[in-house]
Amino acid sequence: MCSGRRAGVLHSSILSSMHLKRLLAASLCATLAIPPQAYAQAPGVATPAPNASALVSGPLDDVAAPVIPPSIAQGVFGTYGGAQSRFGASGTGQSANPSGTAGTSGNASSRSPAWVPQLPDLGDGSGGALTPQAERRIGERVMREIRRDPDYIGDWLVRDYLDSVAARLAASASAQFIGGYRPDFDLFAMRDGQINAFSLPGGFIGVNTGLIVATQTESELASVLGHEMGHVLQRHIARMLSQNERSGYAALAGMLFGILAGVLARSGDLGSAIAIGSQAYAVDSQLRFSRAAEHEADRVGFKLLAGAGYDPWGMVAFFERLDRASMSDAGVPAYARTHPLTVSRIADMQDRARRAAYRQPRQSPEYGFVRARVRVLQDRSRGDYLDEISRLRAEIDDRVALNVAANWYGIAFAQLQVERNDDAAASLANARAAFARFEAGDGGKTRGSPRSSSTSSPAGLPSGSPTSSPSLDVLAAEIARRAGRTDEAVRLAQAAHAAWPASHAATDALLQALIAARRFKEAQTLARSETESEPGQGAWWQYLAQSSAGLGDLLTQRRALAEKFALDGAWPSAIRQLKEARDMKSVGFYDLSTIDARLHEFEARYKEERAEDKDSG
Repeated sequence: MCSGRRAGVLHSSILSSMHLKRLLAASLCATLAIPPQAYAQAPGVATPAPNASALVSGPLDDVAAPVIPPSIAQGVFGTYGGAQSRFGASGTGQSANPSGTAGTSGNASSRSPAWVPQLPDLGDGSGGALTPQAERRIGERVMREIRRDPDYIGDWLVRDYLDSVAARLAASASAQFIGGYRPDFDLFAMRDGQINAFSLPGGFIGVNTGLIVATQTESELASVLGHEMGHVLQRHIARMLSQNERSGYAALAGMLFGILAGVLARSGDLGSAIAIGSQAYAVDSQLRFSRAAEHEADRVGFKLLAGAGYDPWGMVAFFERLDRASMSDAGVPAYARTHPLTVSRIADMQDRARRAAYRQPRQSPEYGFVRARVRVLQDRSRGDYLDEISRLRAEIDDRVALNVAANWYGIAFAQLQVERNDDAAASLANARAAFARFEAGDGGKTRGSPRSSSTSSPAGLPSGSPTSSPSLDVLAAEIARRAGRTDEAVRLAQAAHAAWPASHAATDALLQALIAARRFKEAQTLARSETESEPGQGAWWQYLAQSSAGLGDLLTQRRALAEKFALDGAWPSAIRQLKEARDMKSVGFYDLSTIDARLHEFEARYKEERAEDKDSG
C-alpha cells in the first residue's frame, strides 16, 4: 500500500492542516480499537446508512463477510483471489460476493487454475477479523475528509474516465476469477505534481495529477491503476492489520493512526506511515510485508491489464521510465520511493510481457482529453493558466505534442479559466477539427498525434458521435454557460446528455445549465431522478436543493440538504434540516412519517460515530 509524499517531507500546507488530520485519524482509530467481533455482524443485522433515498426510509442491507470452508487447507488455491468463487458452487450454487454479483455455479474443476501458481502466497487473504463492510466504512470516513481537501479534484470528466478504466480492469478480474472480494471501486484525483497513487480501505484509490500527466499512453495509466486495484483485491490493508492482532487492540489502533496520518498527509510508503503511529518493533516486519505486497500487486495488476485488452508492455514502459528518472539528477520520483522499483520487479514484468500474446490495443480518445484537462487542473493562478497555454501551444508548434487534439482541448480549457471565452470556443473548434482528422485516418500520418485510434467511448459510456467525446461536448456547454449564453448552454448540454447518458459529467453540465437558465422545474425533475438512481452522490442532492429553492419548494430543499450533509458526515446540520422540514406546517402525514424515520436513522448514526470518537480517547 502506498500514499504519496514521504513522511519526512513536511510541507507548510501539511503543517497547517495537521490538527484536522489528527482529529480524523483519532476518530477512525476507534473503528479498529473496538474488538473485531463488533464488526462481524450476523447476516441481516442492519445499520443506518446515509445514502438511502430521502423519500424512502430504511437501512441498506449488509452483506455477510466471505467465508472459506475451514476443511480446505490454506494456499491450495493460492492467495485470496479465486478461492471464494470456487467454493461458491458447493452448497448454495453461487459465490458470496460482497459486490452483490452472483458467482458462477457448477463444477469448480471446470475452471482453469493456471494463474494460481503465478501469485505469491502471503497467507490467508480473507483479511482476518476486519470484514469488507468494516473496511468500506473506514474508507468512507477517510474520504469525507479527503473531499474537503482543497487538493481533491471532484471534476466529473476526470472521475468518469478513471472509473471507466477501473471498470474495464474489474471486469477483467471477474473474468479471471481474481479476487473473491470485489468492492465498488471509486477512483479520484488529487492536485499533486508528484508521480504517485495510493489505495485506501474499501476500494477507494487516489491518483496524483502528476502521475496522470507523466504517462504517455492509456495502457501506462491503466497499469498503475491495475497495480493499486491489486492491493485492494488482495486486501493488503486488512491482511496487514490482522497480522498485528496479537499485539492487542491498543497497538492495532495506534498503527491505524499512523496509516491514516500517512494517507491524509500523502506521506510516503506504508512502512513510513506505520512508523508515525505505532511501536518501532513493528516497522521492519511491515516493510517486508509491504515489499511482498508490491510484488503481488504487480502480478495481479499485470493480469488485469492484459485481460482488459490494454498493452501489457505499458507497465514495463512506465516502470522503466521511472527507473531511469531515479538514476538522474532530478531525484527519485515519489512513485519509485513508495513502490520500490527493484530489479526483480522490473525483470518480472518484462518476462511476463514477453510471454503475453501480442495485441494492438485501442486507446480511448478520452485519455488524451482528460490528461490535458488534468494538466490545467494542476494549476492554481491566472499566471499558471497562461503559462500552461503557452506550453501546450509550443508543443503543437514544435510538433512534439502526443495528441494535437488534446493539446487544443487543454488550451481551450485553460482559456476558460482566465475568462477568455471566445478564444476558448475557437480553440475547442480546433480540437474538434484535429480529432476529426485523426479519426478519419489523417492523424496516423501526423507526428504528434495519438499512438492509436478508437471511436469507442470509455467503458460504461455509450458511443455518441464518432468524431466527438464527452470531454468535447461537455466543454462546449460549459463555455456557453460561462459566457452567459444560457439557452445555447442548455441546448448543448441536452445534446451531450443524450449522446452520453451514462456520463456523470454530461448530467452535471445539464443541471448547471438548467439552473443558470432558471429552468428550475426541469432541473428538479432531473436531479430527483439522479438521486433515486445514485443516492450516494452528494452532487445530485445539492442540485435538487438548488432547483427546489428556485421553485420555492422548501420541504424538498431541506430534505435534499439533509441527505447532502449526511453524506458529508455533517450530522448536526443534517439533523437540523430534517427537524425544520418536520416542523413545517405544509408537511403531510406521509412525508412526516418518512422524515421521522430518516431523522431517527441520522440521530442513531451520529450517536454511534460520537461514541467511536470518544472511545478513541
